[in-house]
Amino acid sequence: MRTYDLSPLYRATVGFDRMTDLLDRVMTQDVGTSTYPPYNIEKTGEDAYRISVAVAGFIEAELTVEQREAELIVAARKAKDDTSHTYLHRGIATRAFEKRFQLADHVRVTGASHEHGMLHIELMREVPEALKPRQIAITSAGPRALDAEAVNAA
Repeated sequence: MRTYDLSPLYRATVGFDRMTDLLDRVMTQDVGTSTYPPYNIEKTGEDAYRISVAVAGFIEAELTVEQREAELIVAARKAKDDTSHTYLHRGIATRAFEKRFQLADHVRVTGASHEHGMLHIELMREVPEALKPRQIAITSAGPRALDAEAVNAA
Protein backbone atom coordinates (compact mmCIF):
# COMPACT_ATOMS: atom_id res chain seq x y z
CA MET A 1 0.00 0.00 0.00
CA ARG A 2 1.17 3.48 -0.78
CA THR A 3 1.69 5.92 2.06
CA TYR A 4 1.36 9.66 1.79
CA ASP A 5 3.00 12.25 4.00
CA LEU A 6 0.40 14.86 4.92
CA SER A 7 2.65 16.88 7.22
CA PRO A 8 3.06 19.77 4.70
CA LEU A 9 -0.72 20.29 4.94
CA TYR A 10 -0.45 20.82 8.70
CA ARG A 11 1.85 23.83 8.18
CA ALA A 12 -0.38 25.42 5.54
CA THR A 13 -3.76 25.15 7.25
CA VAL A 14 -5.21 26.87 10.26
CA GLY A 15 -8.32 25.60 12.00
CA PHE A 16 -8.56 22.38 10.00
CA ASP A 17 -6.87 20.17 12.61
CA ARG A 18 -9.85 17.85 12.92
CA MET A 19 -10.05 17.30 9.17
CA THR A 20 -6.34 16.60 8.82
CA ASP A 21 -6.50 14.22 11.80
CA LEU A 22 -9.36 12.38 10.11
CA LEU A 23 -7.41 12.15 6.84
CA ASP A 24 -4.35 10.92 8.72
CA ARG A 25 -6.40 8.29 10.55
CA VAL A 26 -8.01 7.05 7.32
CA MET A 27 -4.66 6.83 5.55
CA THR A 28 -3.01 4.86 8.35
CA GLN A 29 -5.97 2.58 9.04
CA ASP A 30 -5.50 -1.10 8.37
CA VAL A 31 -7.08 -2.16 5.07
CA GLY A 32 -8.57 -5.32 6.59
CA THR A 33 -10.64 -3.62 9.28
CA SER A 34 -12.76 -5.96 11.33
CA THR A 35 -16.43 -6.35 10.50
CA TYR A 36 -17.09 -8.04 13.85
CA PRO A 37 -19.57 -7.48 15.33
CA PRO A 38 -22.07 -6.61 12.61
CA TYR A 39 -24.00 -3.37 13.08
CA ASN A 40 -26.66 -1.15 11.49
CA ILE A 41 -26.89 2.63 11.44
CA GLU A 42 -30.37 3.99 10.87
CA LYS A 43 -32.03 7.39 10.81
CA THR A 44 -35.06 7.35 13.12
CA GLY A 45 -36.06 11.01 12.86
CA GLU A 46 -35.02 14.37 11.46
CA ASP A 47 -32.14 14.68 13.94
CA ALA A 48 -32.26 11.21 15.55
CA TYR A 49 -30.17 8.13 14.75
CA ARG A 50 -29.73 4.61 16.10
CA ILE A 51 -26.74 2.30 15.96
CA SER A 52 -27.69 -1.36 16.49
CA VAL A 53 -24.86 -3.78 17.25
CA ALA A 54 -25.33 -7.56 17.25
CA VAL A 55 -23.96 -8.68 20.63
CA ALA A 56 -25.32 -12.21 20.91
CA GLY A 57 -23.81 -14.07 23.87
CA PHE A 58 -23.02 -10.95 25.92
CA ILE A 59 -24.94 -9.72 28.96
CA GLU A 60 -25.36 -6.04 29.86
CA ALA A 61 -22.60 -6.15 32.49
CA GLU A 62 -20.07 -7.21 29.83
CA LEU A 63 -20.87 -4.29 27.48
CA THR A 64 -19.63 -0.69 27.67
CA VAL A 65 -20.72 2.34 25.66
CA GLU A 66 -18.63 5.49 26.00
CA GLN A 67 -18.59 8.83 24.21
CA ARG A 68 -15.28 10.71 24.12
CA GLU A 69 -15.62 14.06 22.39
CA ALA A 70 -16.62 13.16 18.80
CA GLU A 71 -16.02 9.42 19.11
CA LEU A 72 -18.36 6.66 20.27
CA ILE A 73 -16.67 3.53 21.63
CA VAL A 74 -18.61 0.30 22.03
CA ALA A 75 -16.72 -2.52 23.72
CA ALA A 76 -17.45 -5.96 25.13
CA ARG A 77 -15.36 -8.34 27.17
CA LYS A 78 -16.68 -11.77 28.13
CA ALA A 79 -16.51 -12.54 31.82
CA LYS A 80 -14.49 -15.57 32.86
CA ASP A 81 -16.57 -18.72 32.34
CA ASP A 82 -16.35 -20.81 35.52
CA THR A 83 -18.24 -23.78 34.15
CA SER A 84 -16.60 -26.06 31.64
CA HIS A 85 -18.69 -26.71 28.56
CA THR A 86 -18.06 -29.28 25.88
CA TYR A 87 -19.17 -27.73 22.61
CA LEU A 88 -19.87 -29.93 19.61
CA HIS A 89 -20.16 -26.76 17.51
CA ARG A 90 -19.52 -23.21 18.65
CA GLY A 91 -20.90 -20.75 16.11
CA ILE A 92 -21.74 -17.83 18.39
CA ALA A 93 -18.64 -15.67 18.60
CA THR A 94 -18.17 -14.18 22.05
CA ARG A 95 -14.70 -12.77 21.54
CA ALA A 96 -13.89 -9.37 22.97
CA PHE A 97 -14.25 -6.40 20.66
CA GLU A 98 -13.97 -2.65 20.54
CA LYS A 99 -15.86 -0.77 17.82
CA ARG A 100 -15.30 2.96 17.24
CA PHE A 101 -17.66 5.34 15.46
CA GLN A 102 -16.78 8.93 14.50
CA LEU A 103 -19.66 11.24 15.38
CA ALA A 104 -20.51 14.43 13.56
CA ASP A 105 -20.46 17.79 15.31
CA HIS A 106 -23.21 18.30 17.90
CA VAL A 107 -24.22 14.61 17.97
CA ARG A 108 -24.52 13.09 21.43
CA VAL A 109 -25.60 9.73 22.83
CA THR A 110 -29.00 9.92 24.51
CA GLY A 111 -29.33 6.31 25.63
CA ALA A 112 -28.57 2.64 25.11
CA SER A 113 -30.61 -0.52 25.54
CA HIS A 114 -29.87 -4.23 25.28
CA GLU A 115 -32.57 -6.64 24.14
CA HIS A 116 -32.73 -9.91 22.20
CA GLY A 117 -28.97 -9.98 21.54
CA MET A 118 -28.91 -6.44 20.11
CA LEU A 119 -27.37 -3.33 21.64
CA HIS A 120 -29.28 -0.22 20.50
CA ILE A 121 -27.56 3.16 20.94
CA GLU A 122 -29.72 6.24 20.47
CA LEU A 123 -28.08 9.40 19.09
CA MET A 124 -29.42 12.94 18.78
CA ARG A 125 -28.03 15.86 16.81
CA GLU A 126 -28.53 19.07 18.78
CA VAL A 127 -27.27 22.13 16.95
CA PRO A 128 -26.80 25.07 19.36
CA GLU A 129 -29.19 27.96 18.85
CA ALA A 130 -26.30 30.29 17.94
CA LEU A 131 -25.34 28.06 14.99
CA LYS A 132 -28.83 27.56 13.58
CA PRO A 133 -29.79 29.65 10.56
CA ARG A 134 -31.95 32.64 11.45
CA GLN A 135 -34.17 34.83 9.36
CA ILE A 136 -33.18 38.49 9.11
CA ALA A 137 -36.05 40.93 8.75
CA ILE A 138 -35.72 43.40 5.90
CA THR A 139 -37.08 46.87 6.57
CA SER A 140 -37.60 49.66 4.12
CA ALA A 141 -35.56 52.78 4.62
CA GLY A 142 -38.49 55.04 3.70
CA PRO A 143 -38.32 58.10 1.46
CA ARG A 144 -35.03 59.92 1.69
CA ALA A 145 -34.89 63.63 2.03
CA LEU A 146 -33.00 65.11 -0.85
CA ASP A 147 -30.00 67.22 0.00
CA ALA A 148 -30.57 70.48 -1.88
CA GLU A 149 -26.85 71.32 -2.12
CA ALA A 150 -26.00 67.90 -3.59
CA VAL A 151 -28.74 68.26 -6.23
CA ASN A 152 -27.63 71.82 -7.16
CA ALA A 153 -23.97 70.84 -7.39
CA ALA A 154 -24.70 68.10 -9.89
